Amino acid sequence: LSVLLSLLVPAHTTRSPDCGGILTPSGLSYRKSGPCNSHAISREGRQQHLSVRRNQINSVKVAELSLSLIPDTGLRLSSNVDLSITPTLSTTKVMRLSILVDLHVEMNPEGNLELVTSACKPTLEEMQSTEERESQSSSSDVDEEINIDKICLEVSRLLLLPNEQLMSLTAQFPITPSCQVQYLPLAAPVFSEQGITISLQTTFQVAGMAIPLPVSPVPFSMPEPASSSPSHLTLAFSEHFYTSLFFALEIAGAFNMTIPSPLTTATMAQKITQMGSLFQEDLPVMLQAVFRSSPRVVLEEGKGALKLFLTVHIGAGSPAFQSFLSVNVDMSAGLLLSIADTRMMISAAVIEDIELSLAASDVGPVPAALLEELFLPTIREEVPAQMNVVLSEGIFLPHMSSFTYTDINVTIHKDYVLVPCNLELRARTG
Repeated sequence: LSVLLSLLVPAHTTRSPDCGGILTPSGLSYRKSGPCNSHAISREGRQQHLSVRRNQINSVKVAELSLSLIPDTGLRLSSNVDLSITPTLSTTKVMRLSILVDLHVEMNPEGNLELVTSACKPTLEEMQSTEERESQSSSSDVDEEINIDKICLEVSRLLLLPNEQLMSLTAQFPITPSCQVQYLPLAAPVFSEQGITISLQTTFQVAGMAIPLPVSPVPFSMPEPASSSPSHLTLAFSEHFYTSLFFALEIAGAFNMTIPSPLTTATMAQKITQMGSLFQEDLPVMLQAVFRSSPRVVLEEGKGALKLFLTVHIGAGSPAFQSFLSVNVDMSAGLLLSIADTRMMISAAVIEDIELSLAASDVGPVPAALLEELFLPTIREEVPAQMNVVLSEGIFLPHMSSFTYTDINVTIHKDYVLVPCNLELRARTG
């Protein structure tokens, strides 16, 4: 297999997207309600006791937390936190810590997206005190003990978890035991009033080796999102994405099929007299199907089609298979798409069109009508059924490991598929 892959046409050097997504402002503001953990305080004001040198921080209340888009630049994180502080045994102060952080996303040398701070401005002011006559030096002591200059360093450390999530976007996901898919960002995301747009290029590995994919005849760009879309996220997949998927599975040999037939060599000899001279005993007839050309996906408004180009070798004998007929089969099946969790489920539907023609024969000429009578019902039923077994696990969508998708709608347009959906934070386990 490694030799076969190395002999394929060289991979095209042009990096071009074949899928992507747009995170909308509503998705950016999504927050999962629930109990806080040791690293976070909920916006509802859950309290946590901390100690900073001589000062005792009795409680921490997040009064405001927001994340907003800055078109063409990045994100702005705004947070107001009320700290209940006891500088001395007789004094309690409530201090308002305000943090304004500008963030942007860049590509790191490993090709992963990374969230970084471009500006950070913390301020601390006294809101309330049990001793209004407290000396001015006491207030400055609080500033010194809390050390607001170190707050920006702590904010940078808080980006470690989001950046781990961004790295999980480029993980390899299995399709079959020998075939994996990976989504690679081509550049830093684009920030606009409509949301955050990221363009991705899909790569496939077969037996651990990246395979060169056919070049897309039409460059793909993310469709403009509907300004009134309530969805958190809109994913988009080009027609070329689906064709590349089937190409990869074909290279992996996932669609090589052995198809049982109700026929035997004796029953076939009643229709094709030369069969009798090839086989002295009655044997079950088997069909072995391989692709003579890569499958192709065609997307039209509201529907998709899967074009298949097969050569079916018809023969008998096990384990020594002896082929006596080869038939070219061109067929078209409807393409069904749906989403389950973070996987796209793909299946071939009813065969819409099928054509059989004789490719080679050891039993003389066989009329097309007889080929259809003998083999068409079996091919029509078994080919999509066996392909659907391969496709039954679905293909992972680009996603971050802590999130799943809900409220999903799959819409097929000409040349691309749109998947508006909402985000849902996965429940922590363990």
